[in-house]
Amino acid sequence: MSSLKGKVAIVTGASSGIGRGIALELSKKGATVVINYKSNKSGAEKTLELLKEAGGYGHIIKADVSIYDECKTLVQEVINSFGKINILINNAGISKVGLFMDMRIEEIYELIDTNMKGTLNMSHAVLPHMTERKQGSIVNISSIWGVQGASCEAVYSSTKGAINSFTKALAKEMAPSNIRINGVAPGVIDTEMNSWMSKEDIESLEMEIPIGRFGKVQEIGEVVSYLCSDESSYLTGQIITVDGGFI
Repeated sequence: MSSLKGKVAIVTGASSGIGRGIALELSKKGATVVINYKSNKSGAEKTLELLKEAGGYGHIIKADVSIYDECKTLVQEVINSFGKINILINNAGISKVGLFMDMRIEEIYELIDTNMKGTLNMSHAVLPHMTERKQGSIVNISSIWGVQGASCEAVYSSTKGAINSFTKALAKEMAPSNIRINGVAPGVIDTEMNSWMSKEDIESLEMEIPIGRFGKVQEIGEVVSYLCSDESSYLTGQIITVDGGFI
């Protein structure tokens, strides 16, 4: 079993869904987890409660990852509190379903700012510290729609595709500094983000997934934990698809 004992991890967007699942799995492996949130304070507190119930240790910090100065402040606060940052999970993201031509330009920019710009901001803010220490692991949470695109999620798919390209390129830059950059592209996961779907929608989609069900947040957390561990020390620049065989 991979161990993260003694490591400090930041998980953005950890107040619910996949982010919460990742935070809990990292904690189970021994990491100290910094739970980041933008507006869902009660959700972040619930994540911390669950983490503590499982015997873990965590800390909550509010920051909007689309604002670079807030990312820098978040990183510095973690360094001041724990002395180091070993792991960054760029998970914060939003989705909007609908025809591209019907979207308001503000909605388009909001998706870009949170999903893509947020990943760039946090990575840029943490890399000087990781470079100085000559170690670190960054995992960017993408999506299968970033691999092949989804109808009625054109902008979301574009932001996730950009994250995949960024992951591969940055991995080549940072490998000489012993910093590994990987991505995880979840398929359809059972989270609040899919709460808009009807029972019929869910059943229809499950029929398209070879394994026959939606994924669980814990399953994403397990993969992320492995990518952050020393057991994956030769793995960088990869996008790991976790989708039950969907694509």
